[in-house]
Amino acid sequence: MENFRAIFYAPYYATHALGFYANEGVDVELVSSDAPGDAIAHLANGAIDLTWGGPMRVMTAHDRDDQSPLVCFGEVVSRDPFFLIGNSRRFELADLAHLRFAAVSEVPTPWMCLQHDLREAGIDPAMIPRISDRTMPDNYAALRGKQLDVMQAFEPFASQAEIDRAGEILYAASSRGPTVYTAFIATRSKVAAHRDAFVAVTHALAKMQQWLYAHSGKEVAEVVACFFPRVPQELLVRSLQRYLDAGLWARDPAMSKQGFERLGSSFLSGGSLKRSPVFENCVDGRLT
Repeated sequence: MENFRAIFYAPYYATHALGFYANEGVDVELVSSDAPGDAIAHLANGAIDLTWGGPMRVMTAHDRDDQSPLVCFGEVVSRDPFFLIGNSRRFELADLAHLRFAAVSEVPTPWMCLQHDLREAGIDPAMIPRISDRTMPDNYAALRGKQLDVMQAFEPFASQAEIDRAGEILYAASSRGPTVYTAFIATRSKVAAHRDAFVAVTHALAKMQQWLYAHSGKEVAEVVACFFPRVPQELLVRSLQRYLDAGLWARDPAMSKQGFERLGSSFLSGGSLKRSPVFENCVDGRLT
């Protein structure tokens, strides 16, 4: 079950479209979730075998319950895919204190990571006024209408803003370095029941990652365009090339401990975790 449809998830769609799962002898059916994070409940009730999403879902589950059955494996999105978009010739994170700013409301990770960036820059996130209850499309309309100075969003909003001359990238969160953003998530019982299939999935992922960095944004767009029928080809190519150039996606499935800990620190400092997550408890590194 996919988490939600997003361009930064392109490697998952490419794995399907290029037949890498089938080449490994495993039949993977892709189904949609009703809302971001909804797939976790379907894992719990056994309706699905596997989903992808932020390791923060596993971290928070283990924070609530030491015996949580959730584990993650197979790193795909290894850097933060979000941006701050707006109009400012000279921009520093501290400038958010006096600008009209809208953070992402749809999912928690973008703000958790950004507020940690602010802390590391010596800025108290509580001192940053922000709009936190509007969708990214609504915020983009406000940015275009000059009712907003800065918005937080992923692609294709950054590229669309450049095309529309509505704003430019002021800060790319990928620039902070490794931050494990997306991986496969399953339960320990499903891993035990389908270990061979999950290993095959991981092998398919590894082959996709090799393919990904051997091709251009245009070539990737040609493969995944059917998953984004409402995104113009030029916009899709531009978005994918930006992510490729930023090294957004992992080059192999092994989970980065540094990137995992950076994500955990963000949720800990933001108050969403009571304790630092333990890598070995949350990650199954044997599915390779």
